[in-house]
Amino acid sequence: MHNPQLNKHGELQHLLTLDGLPREVITAILDHAAPFTEVAEREVKKLPLLRGKSIFNLFFENSTRTRTTFEIAAKRLTADVVNLNVSTSSTAKGESLLDTVDNLCAMNADMFVVRHAASGAPVLIAQHLEATGRDHIHVINAGDGRHAHPTQGLLDMYTIRHYKRDFGNLSVAIVGDVLHSRVARSQIAALTILGVPDVRVIAPKTLLPTGIEKMGVRTFNDMREGLREVDVVMMLRLQNERMAGALLPTPQEYYKVWGLTPEKLALARKNAIVMHPGPLNRGIEIDSAVADGAQAVILPQVTFGIAVRMAVMSLLAGQ
Repeated sequence: MHNPQLNKHGELQHLLTLDGLPREVITAILDHAAPFTEVAEREVKKLPLLRGKSIFNLFFENSTRTRTTFEIAAKRLTADVVNLNVSTSSTAKGESLLDTVDNLCAMNADMFVVRHAASGAPVLIAQHLEATGRDHIHVINAGDGRHAHPTQGLLDMYTIRHYKRDFGNLSVAIVGDVLHSRVARSQIAALTILGVPDVRVIAPKTLLPTGIEKMGVRTFNDMREGLREVDVVMMLRLQNERMAGALLPTPQEYYKVWGLTPEKLALARKNAIVMHPGPLNRGIEIDSAVADGAQAVILPQVTFGIAVRMAVMSLLAGQ
């Protein structure tokens, strides 16, 4: 079966999801990102790898952090970057998603970075480009609906590899609102592909998707039990906008049971690292003492995120 993300030579054509990607492709992206982390240390942070290429950031849904890191990554590769907050422009006038894409193709786009509230929007764009013979244009999914957030998954894997070196003997816990989290789906896919033997999901029953065990994880409804002896704690952002429903008690009660406090973190291994995709809800998902503590690697994640996005863009467009 042909993987729609790979071209006929088996190279990455689009990055839409980590699900089903071969381990060697994921490892190659992580390897490729390593030298880019050093670029940030230099006085001149530019590399001419994508000079003359036009990258369109198509954000149908707001995200300052993701858009900014993609923009920095593209500019460090000397690409021309165009930011479009489409939520406020053409689609509001009734233009369809694919009409918008066609118009941008006419402006000689080389790559689209797409964030959309609907699951599958980036896949639709990639299929449309292929069907219309414009397969020289690449698509990166910057988060779609509840489906996937592959570059976040990759930067998380890069962070784990940086601190833990090897995936082969780790216990990793993903904690919180898994139900609404595209990040969790990408993390679980990547961790299993990279051979992590023990992936745990810790969440209230109301925030677990049905059938998640099929993804090869162990589920825990008790945070203390789930955190015992883990090497990596990956906290998820509570989708606050969905907190008002019947899914959850008050934020204070949530924090008492599911918030990561120093006392709960003490159940993990001594050298366990704490991760979070941001933005943090302090005092709800995570205690400030943990977020700012020695075990947190939340800010390095952001730094590595730029290098990983540089790696993905240069692999796609620099072939």
